[in-house]
Amino acid sequence: MTAWTWEYEGYDPARQRLRETLCTLGNGRFATRGALPECVADDVHYPGTYAAGCYNRLTSDVGDRHVENEDMVNLPNWLPLRFRPAGGEWLTPDSAPVLAHRQTLLLDAGLLDRVTRYGLDDDRVLSVRQRRLVHMGDPNLAALRTEFTVEGATTELEVEAALDGGVTNAGVRRYRGLAGHHLTHVHTGTARPGTVWLRCRTRTSDIRIGMAARLTAGAPVAETHVHPRALQHLRLTLEPGRTVTVDKTIALHTSRDPAISDPLQTALDRVGAAPGFEALLRSHRTAWKLLWRRAALDVPGEPGSILRLHLFHLLQTLSPHTADLDVGVPARGLHGEAYRGHIFWDELFVLPYLNLHFPEVSRALLRYRHRRLDRARAAARALGRRGALYPWQSGSDGREETQRLHLNPRSGRWLPDHSHLQHHVGSAIAYNVWQYCEASGDAEFLHTKGAEMLVQIARFWADSATWDEKLGRHRIRGVVGPDEYHDAYPGSPSPGLDDNAYTNVTAAWVLTRTLEVLRDLPEPRRRELLERAALDGGELERWEEVSRTLHVPFHDGVVSQFQGYGDLAELDWKGYAKRYDDIRRLDRILEAEGDTVNRYKASKQADALMLGYLFSPAELQGLFRRLGHRLDEEIWRHTVDHYLARTSHGSTLSGLVHGWILARARRADAWQFCQEALRGDVADLQGGTTGEGIHLGAMAGTLDLIQRGLTGLETREGALWLDPVPLPELSSYGFSLQYQGHWGVRLRLRSGLLEISVPHSDRRPITVCLPDRTVGVEPGETSRLLLPG
Repeated sequence: MTAWTWEYEGYDPARQRLRETLCTLGNGRFATRGALPECVADDVHYPGTYAAGCYNRLTSDVGDRHVENEDMVNLPNWLPLRFRPAGGEWLTPDSAPVLAHRQTLLLDAGLLDRVTRYGLDDDRVLSVRQRRLVHMGDPNLAALRTEFTVEGATTELEVEAALDGGVTNAGVRRYRGLAGHHLTHVHTGTARPGTVWLRCRTRTSDIRIGMAARLTAGAPVAETHVHPRALQHLRLTLEPGRTVTVDKTIALHTSRDPAISDPLQTALDRVGAAPGFEALLRSHRTAWKLLWRRAALDVPGEPGSILRLHLFHLLQTLSPHTADLDVGVPARGLHGEAYRGHIFWDELFVLPYLNLHFPEVSRALLRYRHRRLDRARAAARALGRRGALYPWQSGSDGREETQRLHLNPRSGRWLPDHSHLQHHVGSAIAYNVWQYCEASGDAEFLHTKGAEMLVQIARFWADSATWDEKLGRHRIRGVVGPDEYHDAYPGSPSPGLDDNAYTNVTAAWVLTRTLEVLRDLPEPRRRELLERAALDGGELERWEEVSRTLHVPFHDGVVSQFQGYGDLAELDWKGYAKRYDDIRRLDRILEAEGDTVNRYKASKQADALMLGYLFSPAELQGLFRRLGHRLDEEIWRHTVDHYLARTSHGSTLSGLVHGWILARARRADAWQFCQEALRGDVADLQGGTTGEGIHLGAMAGTLDLIQRGLTGLETREGALWLDPVPLPELSSYGFSLQYQGHWGVRLRLRSGLLEISVPHSDRRPITVCLPDRTVGVEPGETSRLLLPG
């Protein structure tokens, strides 16, 4: 690991899946895992290529039940390129002597390099050097350069390249009993000498896929077609010490791409017009250079290296090319098949970073939600409620994709899944609408699509609240909070919990903020929106009332995660930690023992504490005041300590949220959790999950920890608000951002000093608010501010 490279030395089958995920290359349109081109999918290797928004739905039989799932589709594999001495066996690291092996990810240029030395016999060694790119400039191209060099004696080498349409979705072991054959009508052919093609379509969604490959080697290329693969063959004569190069360039299109007619013909045209590898490499490097300029990050040491890797994978999943697509934020990136490629609430951790670097991408991701507003309204109607209920898991069309059964690998049992009751995803969408508009100054979006979503989400919360005469409060019943462990009361025959604190407080925030937006809208637009939504004064009065009277439970002087949480039993944390090596997934452990986590004060991840992640201390105290509760520093500190001692951190988001909160509440302990958030994927702390795809929310969240968490950065009231908290382990860092039309604003913190540089432009000055003063920074000016204390 260096500042700009990520390197793996030696071949390690046990870690191969992890390496393939972290060596994925992508461009926001599609991505390909970092598998070795000569290896096929098996228990060690899993080549996979995924296009943003490309889903298909299949039905599986689980016992006596039919289970329907929509998956992000593993597309035809363009990687295959295998080789062997003439008449010999195909060489792979699993079947031939490997004398050396190294894989290097070049973050600055978006390249994956690989060098392997195979021992052919006592006299000969074959060196294979490869460089791979998924083009960041032209998001429909990818290329693979392979260089062969032999030592010892002249060797005849046979090379076979392929486009393989016989792939399935089989990258997640626990899903393998379910239907995974998504591709059908696979056809292959030869377009011209050296160029082959493959076309197919998805079984249910009927997405057409076209792929074309051009092979150049300075030697004759022969083509054969063995269903479902298009094969290209070369025979190379390798003289000792003389390198022979084979270049494979591919184009990928689907019928979801804008401005095309036929995906296959478009792919053939594109690969035919594509320049050679060196020219592709130059334009690819340029595209990456421009991205890194917009997302400049300067953090020293190992944390900086990991953060750059996180930023690299964020940009490969959600690049400016994504802004042209109708897609959401896939929780596991375009890097694997876990969570079936679905969209959860992870945009809550992703968009705050993108807002200040790539606001056009944030806007596109919010438009994905707006296009599915009608589907969310239909979901609310199905529950007998008004407004919009967004799904916990979303895919192609916005229906609820959350599975109703899930497998516990420890017990082997299929269990009911009630996570669709996490209705708080609507509040996350509303929060992102507001954050995006504050950071970008995009009044047009706020006044149109943003306001429409806010109104319908607020309407759902107001209609979900019921009055409790005994409490004298409104309540929201039958939900599941971010914790996810608790989905029912002990012994209850029905799922759901009452008055989840996070759900109720964020619902109150949505109602309050929506009322403010409506008041601030230009009168013609306000009248139009009220008429379209059939909103009257009586309904708005109810919103105001509910926003002030939603119930927030407390116990023992701390905020209760939900009503009745304080009555649950305490868990023997030391005993379980002693009996099991890893208790992150405590729910699975207890279920396998015949018990349930619903009985205990035990959380998977931050739930009530998520409030301290979303809102500054002052804003959170104001929300509680509006609800008629006191939340001073002492109560919050006790609340943090209470849940910190009762959380298993079974989610990669948990370390992130706790590190963020502790940076202000208990600074001495913050770095432990910041490190866990940084190392979550690179060290695979969840035990095998990273091999199934990155955790995009956690990766983006660590970037936002530097950008907003440690700086206290808020974008509100037309100003940048800053309240930095120094961590000894991160005493100096800097980054750039884009703020309301100012490109390349640079912030640097070191030794109690804040430096802000605003590039030359014709924009108005930036107002910067510190706890003790407010300053204006003119375009072309650098301001150095001594921080309080």
